[in-house]
Amino acid sequence: MAGVSGQNISDDRMLEATGRTREAWHELLDAEGATGWKHPQIASWLRDEHGVDGWWAQGITVGYEQARGMRLPGQLADGTFTTSSSKTVGLPRPAALQLVIAAYSESSGREPSSVSPEAKHPTARWKLDDGSQVLATVSPVGEKSRVSLTRLKLTSPDQLEPAKDALAVVLGVVASRADNSVG
Repeated sequence: MAGVSGQNISDDRMLEATGRTREAWHELLDAEGATGWKHPQIASWLRDEHGVDGWWAQGITVGYEQARGMRLPGQLADGTFTTSSSKTVGLPRPAALQLVIAAYSESSGREPSSVSPEAKHPTARWKLDDGSQVLATVSPVGEKSRVSLTRLKLTSPDQLEPAKDALAVVLGVVASRADNSVG
């Protein structure tokens, strides 16, 4: 939720789930002086004082922070930025993980710093020279797998679009290789 603008959630859906519209939540938070609060304090206040489910509390908090200029889209609470891209491939998780490891390792010229192949959602992580990281996650989608690549710890919003484009290129390679291995 942190990288997603709160504007992507409809007011009707928010009203149904939380009892208030986005604007009503923002007005309530403004009345409490929440622009001077840190992210965890806002989310906790929504949960503790208003009984908002944790997922919705995070979404309201991020949307509020973005609306009030406290956070940019894609920016995490620590000030860094993150972006991701994903693609569904017709392979089981272990094979999809191996494909994404090979494709990203070829693209970056480095091997992953860690791999967790036995997890329910297998992962691989690369640490890059600029201090950022790439996380590959493979999730089950029926008989297929959803492969996600996330670029973490970017220092500027200007890095988001090029990073997302680069991730999409790697996922295109993964999808092409997956199609060739199935067909």
